[in-house]
Amino acid sequence: MNEIPVYLFTGFMDSGKTTLVKETLFDDGFTEGGRSVVICCEDGDVEYDEEELKKINARLVMVENEEDFTEEFLNKVQAEYLPEQVFIEYNGTWGMGTLMDMELPKHWVIVQQLATVDATTFDMYLANMRTMVMEQLFQADVVIFNRCDDSTDKGKCRRNVKAQNRKAQLVFEREDGSLDERPEELPFDLSADVIEITDADYAIWYMDCMDNPKKYEGKKVSFLALVYNPEKLKKGVFVPGRFAMTCCIEDVTFIGFKCKYVDEDKIPHKSWINITAEVHVEFAREYKGKGPVLYPVSIEPAEKPEDELVYFS
Repeated sequence: MNEIPVYLFTGFMDSGKTTLVKETLFDDGFTEGGRSVVICCEDGDVEYDEEELKKINARLVMVENEEDFTEEFLNKVQAEYLPEQVFIEYNGTWGMGTLMDMELPKHWVIVQQLATVDATTFDMYLANMRTMVMEQLFQADVVIFNRCDDSTDKGKCRRNVKAQNRKAQLVFEREDGSLDERPEELPFDLSADVIEITDADYAIWYMDCMDNPKKYEGKKVSFLALVYNPEKLKKGVFVPGRFAMTCCIEDVTFIGFKCKYVDEDKIPHKSWINITAEVHVEFAREYKGKGPVLYPVSIEPAEKPEDELVYFS
């Protein structure tokens, strides 16, 4: 039997999940010639028309309670409908582990996970339910921020998602469904002879430089860094960076750049430095491809800052 693709849609209620599923079913030709099942785990403002679904050989199965969403239930769906593809609209208040930890019916394979976010409420949810929000986005292949307007801070949206899910593709849509193609504003001057990166901007710069390294090719940057340079590290290389936090102390991680320097043995491990370096885009095993590699112009000892952490918010 062939693989049965499962398309998983996550996000809070009224974030646009049902609309996205319907667009996928009716507009993108996903259902041509195959039996489809839509498993809907919540009732939102937008509803499915079962008669319209039947016209494209699709059936709707509703699940009201999280305790009913079980391996046994999914196996019954498989046995009754024999789908050739499955669309799951998951409830935004249910734990993702309920789904991710279960064994799906034989031949069912999650091939794509899409998450929808209402840009107008994203800040509120981050402030009050950050862990729950990030659980919805953590494994998404595509994150769609809809209802964007000129006040939407696209950079903040990107940083918060990318801090937890580097592989995610982000899409920004305006109220009318068109793409929001406004450039993301950066809090530092890319045209300066030396780009000064403050502690407040380090995480922003790190994300932008890792995602768009060609933008920084040949540019000089200056920042305060903690040195990662243990004896096991390859000679001629060290990593200047900072410990960064997204939402809580448990998710603190070190984010830094590969730096080539012939006198790296003179830079003590865990020391603090002010570094000015030129950025070049090169293949690096550490990046599993091309990425930003720093070449120091100057390195000066520095004092440990009062707050050693930088933040993705």
